[in-house]
Amino acid sequence: MKPDDIPPSNVLPPRDAHKRGLHRTMTLGGAYATRNYTVKHLQDLKGKAVLTETMPFTTNEAVAAEEAGIDLLKVKFDPSNPASAIAIRKAAPHTFMTFCIGLTKIATAAEAIRAGYDAMDIGADGIMCQWGPELIRAVSNAGIPVEAHAGLVPRLSTWTGGLKAVGKTIEEALWVYKQIKAFEEAGAWAVEVEVVPAELLMQISRRTRLVTSSIGAGSGGDIQFMFAEDILGNHAPPYPRHTKQYRNLFQMEQEIQAERVGGFRDYIADVKSGRFPGPEHIVKAPSGLIDQFLATVEIDKLG
Repeated sequence: MKPDDIPPSNVLPPRDAHKRGLHRTMTLGGAYATRNYTVKHLQDLKGKAVLTETMPFTTNEAVAAEEAGIDLLKVKFDPSNPASAIAIRKAAPHTFMTFCIGLTKIATAAEAIRAGYDAMDIGADGIMCQWGPELIRAVSNAGIPVEAHAGLVPRLSTWTGGLKAVGKTIEEALWVYKQIKAFEEAGAWAVEVEVVPAELLMQISRRTRLVTSSIGAGSGGDIQFMFAEDILGNHAPPYPRHTKQYRNLFQMEQEIQAERVGGFRDYIADVKSGRFPGPEHIVKAPSGLIDQFLATVEIDKLG
């Protein structure tokens, strides 16, 4: 991590930040900040409100999410290539942001702590992982707020039968519950619960101190999470069943792409037909310039 990568923020936040709905804080990396929530605020809201959360993949999406009032953001974080996460952090400076570290990016407790500290150094408010309780305990003991992942964990889906719902049998339901309680005991503060029966998450959420983030698990969690690309309809169908598209940016992009192609074709046609460049696109030589130029050229040739 180079010093230039770290967002400058050594100015004490204004005391009236609360008038804008923000809380003055300092990140674990030692930077002053103003955020819409802290971990403590989110814990205090458990069971009292349902917050919104998304994962933007571009800075434009991050800016839009913060402007729209999305409560929480997640961002992919690669410790060896943090540029994208840094850019998204800067694009949404006041929104509580969790940096998600890929399952295979670390292999030991020491690496997990190092990756967590790297995330916090560049402005994360916490990290999310798909690690087991042992690594979660190590990271939590290091003072890093850590969110776990339960239910359907896509990268581990070979153990649960593939990309499908988890928790539809009593054995699976108990397994999800015990898994979440193990994360709680290990020191996690939150857990993302993916594609389990809605009624199951509702009951589990009532029986854990963890703040629960639901993705495809109904409205019984403390947070409702959906990827920005699904909310905005960035891609062609089919979409995951548990998502809803509030815009169709894929169709808009297809229409824009068709306009690009059409523009290039019209340009080619104009060049080949002589319609471009027209009189309005060129610079006319002043009267007599060309005659003077040709005469000078001929004299130079004779000389």
